[in-house]
Amino acid sequence: MGIRVENLSFAYGERQVLCDINLTVETGESIGIIGVSGCGKSTLLKLLAGLYSAQNGIVEVEGARNPKDIRKRVAMVMQNALLFPASIKDNITCGHPMSDEVIKQACDAAQLSDWIATLPDGIDTFVGERGGKVSGGQAQRIAIARAIAKGAPVVLLDEATSALDRDTSNAVLSALENLTKGKTVVSVSHRLEALAGCNRIYRLEGGKLYSV
Repeated sequence: MGIRVENLSFAYGERQVLCDINLTVETGESIGIIGVSGCGKSTLLKLLAGLYSAQNGIVEVEGARNPKDIRKRVAMVMQNALLFPASIKDNITCGHPMSDEVIKQACDAAQLSDWIATLPDGIDTFVGERGGKVSGGQAQRIAIARAIAKGAPVVLLDEATSALDRDTSNAVLSALENLTKGKTVVSVSHRLEALAGCNRIYRLEGGKLYSV
């Protein structure tokens, strides 16, 4: 089983965001969740990523329930790629030992290699504070390369292409296709067309999930 959620509820103080969510995602399946901004999509993803602990109910990912163990099994790509003030290479490896071959394969799959080849410092190029020295599309593809290099069996996508222009979006979509191949995937978006490739789509509304 890829992901199992049972009777999951979550609140920020008095504000109930998720109410009695039940969801099963088979290994290798891709599902989409649509909903308006602020409906709880990102909160649900953070619970599935092990970034938040379930307040009520069960979140199980690849057999793990402890958030620390869940985090090892999940790679997440968000709308605004979080980059560290470090080199491209360090942003991909996050300080973990990785072979040059793994890093190169991740860069190739994330459509980064041609761009990196044009940089004087190559993969050792500094991305700046919060990735300020690279474009939004480049930052997103670095984040995707990081997720590919991690090799996690579950991939979570949070509005991963919504902030990009069309040309950049096509490159990122191609990179995402390489990332998600053969993986268990949960994508969230406020646009239905962004979820076109999913096996199933749900709508999150009023804290509850409905089949679309």
